[in-house]
Amino acid sequence: MRRSIVVLGSPTALGGHVGGMERTPAVLRQAGLIDRIRAEPALAKTQVIDAGDAPNDPGWAPDPDPRAKNRALIGRYLPVLAGRVEAALVEDPEARLHLIGGDCTSHAGAMAGLLRVLEARLGHRPRLGIAWFDAHGDFNTPDTTPSGNVWGMPFAMLLGRGDADLVTAAAGPTAREDDAALLGGQVLDERESRMLAASQVSQFGAGMLGTPAGQAALAGWAATVASRCDGLYVAFDLDAIDQCEGLSLTMPEPGGISLATAIASVRLLAAAMPVAGIGTTAAMERPGVDLEPTVAAIAALVAAALGSA
Repeated sequence: MRRSIVVLGSPTALGGHVGGMERTPAVLRQAGLIDRIRAEPALAKTQVIDAGDAPNDPGWAPDPDPRAKNRALIGRYLPVLAGRVEAALVEDPEARLHLIGGDCTSHAGAMAGLLRVLEARLGHRPRLGIAWFDAHGDFNTPDTTPSGNVWGMPFAMLLGRGDADLVTAAAGPTAREDDAALLGGQVLDERESRMLAASQVSQFGAGMLGTPAGQAALAGWAATVASRCDGLYVAFDLDAIDQCEGLSLTMPEPGGISLATAIASVRLLAAAMPVAGIGTTAAMERPGVDLEPTVAAIAALVAAALGSA
């Protein structure tokens, strides 16, 4: 039986102050992403199934709330997304997930759905690690956020931090902090940085990951997590990749990891433990910016996470 990858879109930008990312799954499909994934050599023996998008209307709405924008809409949407992840994967015991976002709140819904799928497969409550690639920490809460953007909170939410309604929407905690890592984080709010430093979350900076010592440290983390977890979810906000790579992103940042380092890091994680899914988020169609490098980067990351060596 051919292993399968189920591609599911999360058409949401509800987590922040600007719209646009709710259109990303459709835009990337139109740009040829599904065929590009199928063409990856490492996925030659893999069936790629497009499961469409989770329903989400509206995909974005303006909200001046300084603590948690669109919290009620997000609270309704994330359980729907988790249910769609479960429905898309539960019938095939070999299926893995590629989630196309949308903003990073999508990862919290994906984790909740994956846990339910793995519980059905394994017959017990699974333990899932989380590798969070992002230029930003996404570790704020409504009490620490300077913006009210919930897309700056989902890593904290899925680890059980934040207001009860948001944590509940993410079915949090879906991972333990000592099974979690932030990779490529460099643009952190002060209180967020302090919370991360005081937590059990491992951190791998952008510069560090580009060195042999950084890759060795990541390999050590992966081996430790693999020894106690049933699998890994890779949450990949594409702004972790340096803006010089020319990707079409909502918030491109300088000083990030190179695409080559990103692919090598994801491949290293996949060699250490089973990857149940990878989500790629925060791409957005921008006037005058070619989508081809973004499509190619996403396909390469999916192949690194879910393909054969």
